[in-house]
Amino acid sequence: MGAKFDISGLDDVIHGRVRLGIVAYLASAEVADFTELKDLLDVTQGNLSVHLRKLEDAGYVAIDKSFVGRKPLTRVRLTEAGRGAFASYLQAMGQLVEQAGKV
Repeated sequence: MGAKFDISGLDDVIHGRVRLGIVAYLASAEVADFTELKDLLDVTQGNLSVHLRKLEDAGYVAIDKSFVGRKPLTRVRLTEAGRGAFASYLQAMGQLVEQAGKV
């Protein structure tokens, strides 16, 4: 059979489609507001909130809530831990793609 097909490096917190979209966008955008992410990812407020909470609980994003005038403003940024986890995730995906080409 050959080498072990290794998926252990895939971070389950990041691997979900919406969470991966959030992390990938924040990796280049640095910071995004809630509405920007909601529109970009085409998800509901509730769905986005659930995914942001999971990323926040893992320490991958920091969420800052404030008000501009009377309107709430929620801004999200990737933490250093989140950046590291995303880099590791991309490396694991690269290895997985490489392994798949050998199967």
